[in-house]
Amino acid sequence: MREKILVLGSNGQIGTELVTALRKIYGEDYVVACDIRRPDYDIKNSGPFEFVNVLERETLNTIFQKYKPTQVYLLAALLSATGEQNPKLAWDLNMNGLLNVLELALVYKTAKVYWPSSIAVFGPNSPKVNTPQYCVMDPNTVYGISKLAGERWCEYYNQKYGLDVRSIRYPGLISWKAAPGGGTTDYAIHIFHDALKKSSYASFLDADTELPMMYMDDAIRGTIELMDAPSEYISIRSSYNFGGVSFTPEVLAAEIKKHIPDFQLSYTANDPRQLIANSWPSSIDDAFATKDWAWKPQFDLAKMTTDMLDNLKNK
Repeated sequence: MREKILVLGSNGQIGTELVTALRKIYGEDYVVACDIRRPDYDIKNSGPFEFVNVLERETLNTIFQKYKPTQVYLLAALLSATGEQNPKLAWDLNMNGLLNVLELALVYKTAKVYWPSSIAVFGPNSPKVNTPQYCVMDPNTVYGISKLAGERWCEYYNQKYGLDVRSIRYPGLISWKAAPGGGTTDYAIHIFHDALKKSSYASFLDADTELPMMYMDDAIRGTIELMDAPSEYISIRSSYNFGGVSFTPEVLAAEIKKHIPDFQLSYTANDPRQLIANSWPSSIDDAFATKDWAWKPQFDLAKMTTDMLDNLKNK
């Protein structure tokens, strides 16, 4: 049977690149981009698009009924820093949007559902170095709380109803194609833009704040590899730890200086995102992903930095 795929929240940092990748694999007519805003990027005329608010159950039902998707990617969410500005909206969107999709996936017998989690599920008492798949999880942001609750719902729907739900705990994601979406790790995107524009950047995170990161090319590839893996290989139905490369602002700046020698890094004080970052891991143990579906990142810090700067110059 031919796949029919819905990507809900297609205008975001992940969605813009995921839609393009999926259309290359499955064909432009078989990947439906969905969002509450019309896309303003290069895929807007390359395949079907639907206006959808994942909180509007009837509208969402109409889309499921129209396309009867075999796969659904639910990417619509408010991220960490943005979510702290409007906690109730963040909870509503991140939680009730998921529940709407899980319910409709059962009704329309959708074969597979993808929903992203985050390293934000970890908290102050989680191990910071090589954070394991299973450990204390005490998130202190509404984004992290909603993602942890969402993980439990995903596993529940798999165990209770047999729904094939799959998920990844994304680290900070770095891309040259789309604008950042309001996350705590977004400094690692802004720094490249400012390095090229003015050879300087003021970081809102401290020099020694080490966080797990990943280049978007790896994230998109890993996501599709997870969805392509045979169901019997998937041992985790909450969300997989997903590792790339960890670094601090100081280390990233040193790598950028290899390409832009006069680049200068400074720091701003008392940014609320620093407190969020302090509660997150510095590195991730993704052994389960490696074992279950052979996950392996391809971009280290040097390769990522070169690719980011080269593409941003051309852009």
